[in-house]
Amino acid sequence: MKGEIILKVENVSKQYRLGTIGTGTISHDLNRWWHKIRGKEDPFLKIGESNDRATKGESEYVWALKDINFEVRRGEILGIIGKNGAGKSTLLKILSKVTGPTTGSIKSAGRIASLLEVGTGFHPEMTGKENIFLNGAILGMTKKEISLKLNEIVEFSGCERYIDTPVKRYSSGMKVRLAFAVAAFLEPDILVVDEVLAVGDAEFQKKAIGKMQDISNTDGRTVLFVSHNMTAVQNLCTKGLLLANGTIRTYGEVNYVIREYLLIDESNKKDLFFDLLNVPRYVDSSFFELEKLEVIDRDLGKGFQIASCNSCEFKIYYRTGQLGRKSIEVGITIKDDFHKPLMTFNSTFINKKLESRTDGYVSCFVNNFNLVSGTYGVHIWFLVDNEKEIIIENAGSLTVVEKDVFETGVLPDPKFHGPVIYKEYNFEGN
Repeated sequence: MKGEIILKVENVSKQYRLGTIGTGTISHDLNRWWHKIRGKEDPFLKIGESNDRATKGESEYVWALKDINFEVRRGEILGIIGKNGAGKSTLLKILSKVTGPTTGSIKSAGRIASLLEVGTGFHPEMTGKENIFLNGAILGMTKKEISLKLNEIVEFSGCERYIDTPVKRYSSGMKVRLAFAVAAFLEPDILVVDEVLAVGDAEFQKKAIGKMQDISNTDGRTVLFVSHNMTAVQNLCTKGLLLANGTIRTYGEVNYVIREYLLIDESNKKDLFFDLLNVPRYVDSSFFELEKLEVIDRDLGKGFQIASCNSCEFKIYYRTGQLGRKSIEVGITIKDDFHKPLMTFNSTFINKKLESRTDGYVSCFVNNFNLVSGTYGVHIWFLVDNEKEIIIENAGSLTVVEKDVFETGVLPDPKFHGPVIYKEYNFEGN
């Protein structure tokens, strides 16, 4: 039943000894065995350091994962994100039973299909078609069940011409196409996909993301998706899990988790996020100072709120020191949470000549502010006498309020319809 818990991870940890395979020495194995038969805790679980690859550390033991707890419901798409070395691949290998956890348990209801590396589960000497049947058998499907899905798998993969050729002759892109098609069409209850989709071209990535959405929405199956592409994670996933140094930093609504991921690098915090208090930014006050930014909505009045598709005014107050009366050009750019520009209003585009004053302001009037509801950043650009450029990042945070723009009761969803609303269009037919 959609919504029921299909995967539960409880107190999962994974410890490795650096520079060795397995536990390392016979003495360590004997030590573990001696504690086990006496009913005592593994002594090596008491040592070890966190998974911070940037520091050398003092212990030869490291916790690749430490105390991981979360649950996933049927039909959810969980995006697992984090920097390189955060523990994402280790977690997926444990979930896929490629390796076992050092401590903790994993409870799942149903079959798990994994796509962790290019060519995962393929035998290089067997043909593409033979590998489809092999993978299906591993998933517990009968030959008849696999045969019913065979044509769909081959068509989706785009490898029809080479389906009777040994997989070792395939390029990495062909392998990942076929591997994803097998994993997606052989109906696992949980589909685990690592960063391998990045190997495919743009067309295939689009098809793969569409297929994952389809199996989640239509079939109620669960997807665990790891990627460094935040746009793909935002568009595809319903929930997010952020790993940092082997521990869960954030788990919950996907947009919030992505913001937390971008904030890990404190040096980028100023560039990536908007000042919610709208505190003025200063740029060399002896030359130029942003005094205040005002946003005035036709219906809502003065404040940092605009209703979708309303007319509005951006009013920029500034002061200049030694500038005097000089020509200026002004630009206002609206960006989303991920610093992506969505729209720009620029005096240069419309050939509007402006002149600065010691204490002055510039107003920009917008007839149709056509963004969907959400929070956006306002970024300001000045060019003085065509030579002195002033960029004021994050001059303010703007909230766009939801409105029944079409007066039909149907509201666009930014996740599926994009951030921009177009009002002036029509459909005709016969």
